[in-house]
Amino acid sequence: MEKGTLLPNSRNCFICGVENPVGLKMKFFLVEPGVVEAEYTAPTHFEGYPGVLHGGIIASILDETSGRAFGPMEEDPRFMFTARLEVTYRKIVPIGKPLRIVGKAVKDKGRSAEGWAGIFDKQTGDLLAEGNTILVNVPQEKLAEISERDNLGWRVYPQE
Repeated sequence: MEKGTLLPNSRNCFICGVENPVGLKMKFFLVEPGVVEAEYTAPTHFEGYPGVLHGGIIASILDETSGRAFGPMEEDPRFMFTARLEVTYRKIVPIGKPLRIVGKAVKDKGRSAEGWAGIFDKQTGDLLAEGNTILVNVPQEKLAEISERDNLGWRVYPQE
């Protein structure tokens, strides 16, 4: 994967939270406008069947990744929630093997958007699972409840 621009993470998000002790701690990169990528190797504690990533974790990864394709995420991030997620599980998503995750902005409708995300076997390039989302902007009054973005820990954290 050509890295691109490292995107912000939060402190506690299940997918990207750098301080979440049970989270995935994924890092996302903007590789071109409307396209983000990440690499991930799932540990055994996220296993469903032996050797297989749990379907709920797969759906969570697709959900997060599709939304991250809509930016900018640095100066004035666009926070959205998922109104609908449709997941297609094409092949087994393995535990302990490198995965390439891609998110794409499909259509921006102003207050809502359509996104797509896919999980690929990094070695073979096979599409293992994909998701289509309908995303809706978080209402301004809800954003106002978060007095400072620092409460989210929303920033770019140094690479390890």
